[in-house]
Amino acid sequence: MSASGWLQLGLLVVALAATAPFLGIYVARTFGDGERRPLERIFGPVERTVFRVCRIGRSEQRWTGYAVSLLVFSAVSVLLLYVLQRVQGGLPLNPDGQGGVPAPLSFNTAVSFVTNTNWQNYSGESTMSQLTQMAGLAVQNFVSAAVGLTVVIALVRGLVRHRRATIGNFWVDLTRAVVRILLPLSFVIAVVLASQGVVQNFSAAKEVTTVEGSSQTINQGPVASQEAIKQLGTNGGGYNNANAAHPYENPNGFTNLLSMWAMLVLPFAMPFAFGRMVKDRRQGLAVLSAMLALWLVGAMVAMHFEGDGNSNLTPLGVDQQITATQPGGNMEGKETRFGPELSGLYANSTTGTSSGAVNSAHDSFTAAGGAVPLVQIMLGEVSPGGVGAGLYGMVIFALLSVFIAGLMVGRTPEYLGKKIQANEMKLVVLYILFVPICVLGFTAVSVVADWALSSLLNSGPHGLTEMTYAFTSASNNNGSAFGGLTGNTDWFNTTLGLCMLVGRFFLIIPVLAIAGSLVRKQAVPPSAGTFPTGTPLFATLLTGVVVIVVGLTYFPVVALGPIVEQLTQNA
Repeated sequence: MSASGWLQLGLLVVALAATAPFLGIYVARTFGDGERRPLERIFGPVERTVFRVCRIGRSEQRWTGYAVSLLVFSAVSVLLLYVLQRVQGGLPLNPDGQGGVPAPLSFNTAVSFVTNTNWQNYSGESTMSQLTQMAGLAVQNFVSAAVGLTVVIALVRGLVRHRRATIGNFWVDLTRAVVRILLPLSFVIAVVLASQGVVQNFSAAKEVTTVEGSSQTINQGPVASQEAIKQLGTNGGGYNNANAAHPYENPNGFTNLLSMWAMLVLPFAMPFAFGRMVKDRRQGLAVLSAMLALWLVGAMVAMHFEGDGNSNLTPLGVDQQITATQPGGNMEGKETRFGPELSGLYANSTTGTSSGAVNSAHDSFTAAGGAVPLVQIMLGEVSPGGVGAGLYGMVIFALLSVFIAGLMVGRTPEYLGKKIQANEMKLVVLYILFVPICVLGFTAVSVVADWALSSLLNSGPHGLTEMTYAFTSASNNNGSAFGGLTGNTDWFNTTLGLCMLVGRFFLIIPVLAIAGSLVRKQAVPPSAGTFPTGTPLFATLLTGVVVIVVGLTYFPVVALGPIVEQLTQNA
């Protein structure tokens, strides 16, 4: 890896280290029991106005009521977004005259944005009106991220409260997540992006003549505002088809660094919030260490292989060395303003979170470099994961880890003073199994079905990777596309939509059920047989459990895809 690559990685780590702890404390004070909420004079009146206008009661809910509220809100959101797309042709703020979106694509897109997946089987600038982009897609970028945040807050309450029946109020938590965290941060990021040249207007597309004399369409619209929450909320859906590779979304190296920081800062802030809310800073640091280790390893692998170049091109006389006049490495599918190493870092970050934004073509990565984003999604996006979703995913793995440790020493496992028993472990197993069933099941059908294979650009190991990546991305609510797959068909619009629903709600419900089970328990004091969970040893165990569980689940398909391709490349 070059000095420039190390410098960019170092700058990103420093920026996160300087901001994530403070943001984590802010989140904990916003949602924690007994905490004095920050900036109450500013946000308090706004919150109370929302509660009054929407007639939101503030009494707390059991986990079942919390889950029902979340599911009803999400179902209504899917319906409204579906209808908005279908009728957008007759609505205002449509200067380019886009018509209604076809039904299968409307269903897929509505499910995609409500589940925080943002898988896009369309070109945003030519399919969606400005009204749909703002009132539909951008709104869901806010509330879908907020939903993930509410779930992890409910789970933490289940861990810290004793002999209670309630885990909070979904509507109150949702409002606070949007008003106090996502809106103000997005406003600042949008202003900075606009200052760097990211488009923010309501103009129609412009036809211009290039220096070569040909005609080109320059798309306009409210891009900066959507770009900000796209990254901060780990959504990833781009205003334009080229996503973060488009200069109107990501014009230079500074905005590229800012985008990576925005998608990583809240997920890395959550372990600090966790440590404060459970009143044990070491617990948060243990979770943070596991997240950081997985992210750093992925970053260095992707940056190394993309910076090292494609060995198949060397015999052809292609110069892939880094010099003063060229970035070197594997430049296929990359933007020259970012280069291969920053593209690898971005790919690792966007798939380690649930963002799914892309600044390069993952399909053009080397076999080993392309395996990194695939494996990061397979990990369940816990390195560091999406807003809220990353932390509750890692807490689920923590419960599994203490259960394994308890079996080893012959004691009932405990986590933060709560005994982890059969009821919780059944829910943990459901959480872990739902996504692999979707990924491996639909991939197995698709690789033998003619109607699915016809959508693939490539065959062999690379084609298998393309197919597996699509279902992995949808089921884990990432939304990034490997490329090489035509997804806008009835088969993929339907199956990928189902994967998104399962990957979101079939995981959220077990998490809330675990919160409801734990909140009723009395904390037990630690004893000589209690396995400490705020230590480097536990952080190592947690990291190992994540890798082993995911490896046992997905290794065969990874071996037949990117590993075989890499070995063939080096042969």
